[in-house]
Amino acid sequence: MKKVSITIILVFILAVASACTRRADIVIASKPMTEQFILAEMLILLIEQDTDLTIEHKQGIGGGTSNIHPAMLKGDIDIYPEYTGTGWMQVLKNDPIEDPQTLYDEVKAAYESDFDIRWMGLYGFNNGYGIAVRRSVAEALELETFSDLFERGLDLTFAANYDFYEREDGYDSLVDAYGAAFENTVEMQIGLTYTAIGAGEVDVIIVFTTDGRIREHDLVVLEDDLNHFVSYYAATLVRNETLEAHPELL
Repeated sequence: MKKVSITIILVFILAVASACTRRADIVIASKPMTEQFILAEMLILLIEQDTDLTIEHKQGIGGGTSNIHPAMLKGDIDIYPEYTGTGWMQVLKNDPIEDPQTLYDEVKAAYESDFDIRWMGLYGFNNGYGIAVRRSVAEALELETFSDLFERGLDLTFAANYDFYEREDGYDSLVDAYGAAFENTVEMQIGLTYTAIGAGEVDVIIVFTTDGRIREHDLVVLEDDLNHFVSYYAATLVRNETLEAHPELL
């Protein structure tokens, strides 16, 4: 009797272990940022609504694209939200393309041919780099564009995260494009720049254009009138192998 009980328990344990290790039908990933969490959860809700597929969400993967893209190629991840500029420059290592539609067409075609990954269409918003100033500064100096800022605001204190000063499309190329440099620049974590500009400690900061803190601190995002910054329109990336296995996703 005891042997039978032990056997049943072992079978049960093995069954539970097998269920826990079994891969979900669809694995969705997101980068470690709130916008990505929201986009991934929206995808999950849509898939659950329209299919019977099981889904695992690998939330906030450290390193973002640098770790998610290789996992997509290995088949460990099926779907994730990505940005056109990131795919084109960080993954494909290409030079910037100014026109947003051309950039999307090119990155979409390259992913299909090089990685067998499909860009499923744009969400309609651009989460790219921008330059923001306090509304009082914008009104006092009549700033509407980057050109206005580089013409009349070079004595303002400019703040950005460390990476921005190191990127090929960052501070140095911005200065080259607009033909002037700020007298005072500061390096700080991106989150602290909002606190600093809100407290009047700095005047100009680099922002991501969909960041909710822009409205929170009543900042004015200036127009990039020379189209220096490449666009970062968001879209859903899906492995073609996943679409072939689960055509109900289309």
